[in-house]
Amino acid sequence: MSAVNLTNVAVLSNPAPFLNPFQFEISYECLTPLKDDLEWKLIYVGSAEDETYDQLLESVLVGPVNVGNYRFVFEADPPDPTKIREEDIIGVTVLLLTCSYLGHEFVRVGYYVNNDYEDEQLKEEPPTRVLIDKIQRNILVDKPRVTKFPINFHPETNENEEEILPPVDAAENNEKGEDVPNSPDRATETNKNEIANPSSPVEPPEIQSTEALASKAAA
Repeated sequence: MSAVNLTNVAVLSNPAPFLNPFQFEISYECLTPLKDDLEWKLIYVGSAEDETYDQLLESVLVGPVNVGNYRFVFEADPPDPTKIREEDIIGVTVLLLTCSYLGHEFVRVGYYVNNDYEDEQLKEEPPTRVLIDKIQRNILVDKPRVTKFPINFHPETNENEEEILPPVDAAENNEKGEDVPNSPDRATETNKNEIANPSSPVEPPEIQSTEALASKAAA
């Protein structure tokens, strides 16, 4: 069972101009108290073929995390268009919202994002150079791809508590010289690691030629 469950993600101010900040209202529940913070990240996939164009838009630590329900607004700056190839600005890409604990990612929400000119004339006759201030982004919120990863939220309980007695010397411990049976195993089984249960991801929207993007959303 996962210690943290993502219960809802609402995308605010969508559609919006390309250069506007991203805003997500995130709701989650914590079933067991956690000693460390949760790390939320928002990643913009700049190219389906080359992950070096990915941009980490924001990373925030949230905590302490006690048992209960939580909700907060996660805001992030838009991607830097100068770090995206011009041919990759217009069209469909992927936005990744992730959450990690102790450096281990346990949930990822992938959204397809469609970037295009809002003006119909610019759509029909696109300019030679991309006009960033004329581009509108539209996050396809109705079909996110949600993937969960099993992690151990309480690694301190993962230590092997097995106790093994040293071998018994019969001559030293049995003055009568009787045969001494082997000592039984005294190893005790520790509690099972609490891990998140992976769930089947939601099918992504049907968009032509997005196999590479889909693999990023699910990776």
